[in-house]
Amino acid sequence: MDTLARALTGRLVTPSDAEYARAKLAFLALYDDRRPAAIAWCETEADVQRCVEFAATQGIPVAARSGGHSYAGYSTPDGGLIIDVSHLDTVEVRADGAAIVGAGARMAGVYAGIGRAGRMLSAGTCPTVGIAGLTLGGGIGVLGRKCGLASDQLIAARIVTADGTARTVSETQEPDLFWALRGGGGGNFGVVTSFTFRTTPAEPLTVWSLDYTPDRRPQILDAWQEWQKQVPDEMWSQCRVGRGYSQTAGCLVGTDTGLIDDLARRIGGNPVRYQRELDFPATMDHYADPVGERESFVSMSRMLTGPMDAQAMVDLVTTGPELFCLIDSFGGAIAHGDGAFPHRDAIGSIQVTNKVRTTAADARGELAPVRQQLGEWFGAHGFVNYIDPDMPNWRQAYYGANAPRLAETARTYDPNRVFAFPQGI
Repeated sequence: MDTLARALTGRLVTPSDAEYARAKLAFLALYDDRRPAAIAWCETEADVQRCVEFAATQGIPVAARSGGHSYAGYSTPDGGLIIDVSHLDTVEVRADGAAIVGAGARMAGVYAGIGRAGRMLSAGTCPTVGIAGLTLGGGIGVLGRKCGLASDQLIAARIVTADGTARTVSETQEPDLFWALRGGGGGNFGVVTSFTFRTTPAEPLTVWSLDYTPDRRPQILDAWQEWQKQVPDEMWSQCRVGRGYSQTAGCLVGTDTGLIDDLARRIGGNPVRYQRELDFPATMDHYADPVGERESFVSMSRMLTGPMDAQAMVDLVTTGPELFCLIDSFGGAIAHGDGAFPHRDAIGSIQVTNKVRTTAADARGELAPVRQQLGEWFGAHGFVNYIDPDMPNWRQAYYGANAPRLAETARTYDPNRVFAFPQGI
């Protein structure tokens, strides 16, 4: 490791350093027992190149870490090298509206930088999630139906591949690799150091939510699934069920709230209604979930591909005291995007999380029948941004018909599997 340390502009942290115990930690506490050989805090793209070259030469596991939110802990390889790009976090918006974003930028900083320029970008809501993993897996957000996935807005990227080469990829430069980076999953093809996104001029937005008592959960799902078929692309919405939630909420590009009135009428009851017109930065602050610096939960996903039996769905996702189900609407621009993201025809995504109360194994065991039943109802599909180490037939679930082309691209740029990990394409 001394050779690598001397070659870096940034710091290499090893188990003998006082900072190691903290530096190795990711977002989820489930993986605190892992002991990487070193953490490289990269300050430049050249640092990333030296790390990749070192890992390839030494034959040790290697993974990039941006926000560190991998639900399977793949950004913390046991005995391997973590290439931490969190210091590559600049956000620059050019005069033409394109945003150049360092791969280590987290969503709070991305939105602040883009918002200051009077622009907006559709991506995730968690403020501490890194732009890299989110974009590489697709990246859904509250403007998704209007603007597409984060990966749909990508127009170029810089990536260090397994041979240590730093490449610019776009529709005209290494187009197969560029295609793969738009929804083909994080960690599969190299270490991205920066992204260039197309942004759009900021528009007035309306955030809203309807909160109900738990007995109205079936009515929420029933009404929502019919209503969302009819709304324009400017309306994104979600349903939250479980762990104290009986809610539907959303974001409208515009200020005409008649659609929200219509949904409330369809559900009935007496909701607690919140509604406010906000600019883009304030909207993203509104959706910034107040998660802790670190959490302890397990997660699985399926894609919503057909009608729900609302009562059965509620019964399924409330079987455990800490289960929480989040359904995000697709359609609109998401249905018409390009790249490797395979779920263009989905009605929405379903994520179910379970807080770890005793052991991770127990929490995963409680999720297993939920995963199985959702798969029987809606098909064996899943969302790679919510990567699940227990997902059956994960290659088909996450990549569908795109899996063979993605595997061929990975073989082209990483023939020796430098970036191998248990669910690597």
